[in-house]
Amino acid sequence: MGDSTDEVGLSPFVPMEGAPRMISKLRQRLAHEESGFTLIELLVVIIILGILLAIAIPSYLSFKDRANQSAAKANVRAAVPAVEAYNADNTGTANSAGYAGMTVSGLQTYDSAIVPAKLTIQSATSLTYCIQSTVGPATWKKAGPG
Repeated sequence: MGDSTDEVGLSPFVPMEGAPRMISKLRQRLAHEESGFTLIELLVVIIILGILLAIAIPSYLSFKDRANQSAAKANVRAAVPAVEAYNADNTGTANSAGYAGMTVSGLQTYDSAIVPAKLTIQSATSLTYCIQSTVGPATWKKAGPG
């Protein structure tokens, strides 16, 4: 084979036309000890950061909403045993009040971990109750008994 092709018939690698000029400019920058970033490099970094933020912010907000919902649910679930204990203490007598008259501060006598700022009693009759917890924008309610 007298020409400059390999066995497959492809010509050898030829660099891009602008490559020698780009390399020479890079060498000039290094020779003159120029430091800093070009405008193109800065724009690329800004675009990459924008893409990452576009992905990260919705994920963070979704995570925060789920955390608030879980916290509200946990507050209500933690209060249910105290509510039932209150009912047990106020049922079976001549003046049976059941759940009626129940207050959050009254529930603390049954469970000191209950935080009044995190729990509200929506309604309480002699036979039923409804408690609610709000954490951020998330609200969780439990009606009972049951």
